[in-house]
Amino acid sequence: MSIAIGPYIIDNPVILAPMAGVTDRPFRQLCRQLGAGLVVSEMVTSDTRLWNSRKSRLRLDHSGEAAPISVQIAGGDPEMMAQAARENVRRGAQIIDINMGCPAKKVCKKAAGSALLRDEKLVADILQAVVQSVSVPVTLKIRTGWCADSRNGVTIAQMAENAGIAALAVHGRTRACGYHGQAEFDTIAEIVSRVSIPVFANGDIGSAERARQVLDYTGAAAVMIGRAAQGRPWIFREIAHYLATGERLSEPTLDEVRKILITHLNELHQFYGEVMGVRIARKHVGWYLKTLANSESFRKTFFQIESAEVQHASVHEWFERRITRGAQAA
Repeated sequence: MSIAIGPYIIDNPVILAPMAGVTDRPFRQLCRQLGAGLVVSEMVTSDTRLWNSRKSRLRLDHSGEAAPISVQIAGGDPEMMAQAARENVRRGAQIIDINMGCPAKKVCKKAAGSALLRDEKLVADILQAVVQSVSVPVTLKIRTGWCADSRNGVTIAQMAENAGIAALAVHGRTRACGYHGQAEFDTIAEIVSRVSIPVFANGDIGSAERARQVLDYTGAAAVMIGRAAQGRPWIFREIAHYLATGERLSEPTLDEVRKILITHLNELHQFYGEVMGVRIARKHVGWYLKTLANSESFRKTFFQIESAEVQHASVHEWFERRITRGAQAA
């Protein structure tokens, strides 16, 4: 089941959602290696005056990434969004993704992210400005609406198609929901029935079986995975395999999890440097450990480590003890 986004063909209908503070270059590359058909960057502010900060410079770094490179931009001013799109393409972006889905207060206060869904005229102006500013495909991520009384996802989706948006990702919650309650897929199914561009279903998809159910229910072209990939980046190959064959892949062995985690750890340390890398590694390693039984005490110990070398050694030793114990028990 392949999907066309402009000239790019996405072979696996399983996509990594953009997540601020999570989908950095090391994580994107790892998810691609483990089966994601497409990965999307952390959102980058459309205010190019802020791009000189260390945080923005790292978010704008796509060296070594496999095509197509999809970069998400966020903002509320059509001309600034257009300028940001052009500049990102100049720096190597091959797909521009517009953020109209983020529910974070600090983003919505700036009339960006999902706050834009309240102003359909502004949405139209931004879509038109960005699509016309670049020669690469432009995609859009939205929620089902601003609140339960204002589910205008279908209207926004039709506006997007008319503006030339190449694909649309929809999170099955309103902005007011945040990440609470259950995602609903009725609105996504209706959007799929009303537009002809590829639609990606997002929200509460944490297993291969759930991905199959959501695709069958909505008719979406792909699923987009966010929080369920934190600490379980192999979820992409699990879903892709299940969608292709109807069979479940076995869980990765402890030894494979160790190899994946240590590779990820090394990439984080190299990308961010010692001080920042150690700090950022804590949350990623914490997510991995949450998926493993009896890891609580080691998680607490790991969060206290201040050195990249010690982080690496402690992870290796902890897994080695677990693997050895398992072998002896067998």
